[in-house]
Amino acid sequence: MKKRICILYTGGTIGMVPTEKGYAPKKGYFYDRLRAIEDLNEPNMPDWDMIEFEPLLDSSNIAVDQWNQIGRAIRDNYDTYDGFVVLHGTDTMAYTASALSFMLEGLSKPVILTGSQIPLCQLRSDARDNLITSVLIAGQGIVHEVCLYFGGKLLRGNCAVKTSADGLIAFDSPNFHSLAEAGIDIHYNTDAIVPPSKGVSLNLVEFRQTSIGVLKVFPGIQFSLFESIMTESLKGIVLETFGAGNIPSYDDALLPIIKKAFEHGTIVTVCSQCPSGTVKLGAYQTSAALTGAGAVSGYNMTTEAAVAKLYYLFSLDLDRDLIKTKMEENLRGELIK
Repeated sequence: MKKRICILYTGGTIGMVPTEKGYAPKKGYFYDRLRAIEDLNEPNMPDWDMIEFEPLLDSSNIAVDQWNQIGRAIRDNYDTYDGFVVLHGTDTMAYTASALSFMLEGLSKPVILTGSQIPLCQLRSDARDNLITSVLIAGQGIVHEVCLYFGGKLLRGNCAVKTSADGLIAFDSPNFHSLAEAGIDIHYNTDAIVPPSKGVSLNLVEFRQTSIGVLKVFPGIQFSLFESIMTESLKGIVLETFGAGNIPSYDDALLPIIKKAFEHGTIVTVCSQCPSGTVKLGAYQTSAALTGAGAVSGYNMTTEAAVAKLYYLFSLDLDRDLIKTKMEENLRGELIK
């Protein structure tokens, strides 16, 4: 029996058309463009349907409400289809992939995010290959998690980051192997693929609107400028530090702020600005005090994954200590110790 794939078209460059104000999505346009691609209708391809979101969005405008909308579309159609392809803009695709990986508990089918750097309607577009290969991967059913396919590589969704604004190989997974590479054939890295969830039904955890921030440390940073945001309303913050978790010690200005945030109940998660490698709190004197101030290690999580994980854990109504514990645990393959 042929596999059935659901294509969720949320917007993004892949389906945009030229306008007087630049590229923009056009309602009702993209389905006919897909039907015109002969390869998508070949006998060896899975059958597919498309759900077009309303409104179509540039991915810069995608946030918690849109993550929940995508999650609901997968949940509501989960029993009808063998896999899902989410067409999405590239700017926040890694954030959405991370969010979906946490939202979709008990997932046992492929959910593949993809898009393009050049619209399908343009010459030299990368959209055609990204789309066709994503549909094939979703139909093969070898992966059973949220993934991101782009430029010939299948990446774990919550380990992916966007690395190029204009290159056709726009995403990478600095701390984890690719799950597959597409050349003449699609070669899967079977050792890296997690087994499907068995005996568990899909459960969607919708994210709540939660006050979460990201603070990037830089030379000369005046920490006092950020003290005003460390209020009781700030639930979580991702601190992007140097190297393995190091911070400048300028008169120890940061630590009192972190302690204040901790006292207010804020979860401070330390990630690294380095694309690869891991945070090791305490490896250097400049990082040891972060633990004493109440911060937790993000190890080698991407900032995208850390933000999505905070949204997820706060949406579960867990107490602060349990959230701190789970931020340092591997829940969906996002953390490689």
